[in-house]
Amino acid sequence: MRIVVAEDLYLLREGLVRLIEAYGHQVVAQAATGPETLDALLSVRPDVAVVDVRMPPTQSDEGLRAALAARREVPGLPVLVLSQHVEQLYARELLADGTGAVGYFLKESVFDSDQFIDALERVAKGGTAMDPAVVAALLSTGPSNRHLEQLTEREHSVLGLMAEGLSNQAIGRRLFLSPSAISKYTTSLFGKLGITDDDDNNRRVLAVLAYLNKP
Repeated sequence: MRIVVAEDLYLLREGLVRLIEAYGHQVVAQAATGPETLDALLSVRPDVAVVDVRMPPTQSDEGLRAALAARREVPGLPVLVLSQHVEQLYARELLADGTGAVGYFLKESVFDSDQFIDALERVAKGGTAMDPAVVAALLSTGPSNRHLEQLTEREHSVLGLMAEGLSNQAIGRRLFLSPSAISKYTTSLFGKLGITDDDDNNRRVLAVLAYLNKP
């Protein structure tokens, strides 16, 4: 994969670059400020970008705003946000265009390299990879969705783990249920959410977007 790394802290940025390249991927551009990030995303158009939220010149939300601006120009441009903070408004805006290819992880929640690279690859393929803390923050605010209100408690649990990017097998292990049971729950929740797309991967993305964005 061709990857852009946008992070203002030199040591962390270099660490990300070395980690990514150790897994056989190519870092095609690096950025240390918001404007550099936007320029890199639009000029390089990578397979996926790793973007910090708070970057110079003001150390507020330049990185995330650059990612949003790039996705407006290039719909569905895959972005994995890596931050110390949950910025609910901007996270919700990332999800709002309905295209998927979005990840949002807190730096403190990344415990190993395989987890991080798996999230990158999932986002690059158009999926989602959301930190549980981000999921919880997004679900704590926003308007209700009448379709979501139809879900059972177990279906909510399955959909929440789906939002984190877990496969049916991984969800089954987490909930101590068989893969066939998880498949029945996912089929049921897809129906209740009115998602009829035949592509299972796309159905998962659409379900996650409905769950997190609460349109």
